[in-house]
Amino acid sequence: MIGMLEKLEETVAFVRQRTASRPTVGVILGSGLGQLVERMEDATAIDYCDVPHFPAPTVAGHAGRMVFGRIGKVDVVAMQGRFHYYEGHDMRTVAYPTAFMKQFGVRTLIVSNSAGGINRDFTPGDLMLITDHINLFATNPLIGLNDERLGPRFPDMTEAYSPRLIGIADSAAGEMGLKFRHGVYAGLSGPCYETAAEIRYLAHGGADAVGMSTVPEVIAARYLGLEVLGISCITNMATGIATVKHAHEEVVRIANEASERFCAVVAATIAKLGED
Repeated sequence: MIGMLEKLEETVAFVRQRTASRPTVGVILGSGLGQLVERMEDATAIDYCDVPHFPAPTVAGHAGRMVFGRIGKVDVVAMQGRFHYYEGHDMRTVAYPTAFMKQFGVRTLIVSNSAGGINRDFTPGDLMLITDHINLFATNPLIGLNDERLGPRFPDMTEAYSPRLIGIADSAAGEMGLKFRHGVYAGLSGPCYETAAEIRYLAHGGADAVGMSTVPEVIAARYLGLEVLGISCITNMATGIATVKHAHEEVVRIANEASERFCAVVAATIAKLGED
């Protein structure tokens, strides 16, 4: 990540001129899950297109702005929209918002996505806590020369997704009468949906859900020393399991339907972090 630190310093300086917020929790919101910002108090939004070194997202369901505010006692920044590898961005651009949040003072990252269900016990609308992931992007945001000021050359991924945060999220859900699924997320480049043969391959490899994001951001987050909680909204069953063909509009529709539960449990989880 040579040269990354200098870019990050420019981005941080720009944003600090526009908000007095100093968030400790960052949230990356996936397709159709951006309504969490409506639960934030004293919210201030900054469009990505105005921020140095931030491109604009091009995918439906991604608003393309960072929102600063407070949930409970916790100062939060929410990335309402993300960058995807399939949009033509390189992996370091995909991971750039994560690196920015770390440089801005964030210590905990909550990353969400819309995903296809591989585990046949799942149903569309389920929320799954990610316990681990499989990187099938065939690349990595850490490839290239390393800047030791940001993180180690060979970061450990033993606990890519924090057991502590998983416990807090499960507790928050239980108090609300909700229950998370748990599972392994497989990340592929996209943008096409997977074939039935690919889903059988992923199932044999231990994947419970599949999507086109999250893995690069989590790799970068762990490299940077952030504690990570991952949540998938199961918006459809994967190819060969589903009885209908896939459409992104349907993914966004199911995510929107699940958004109220998702936002409520994420807000409750963040509030619990403020109680620790």
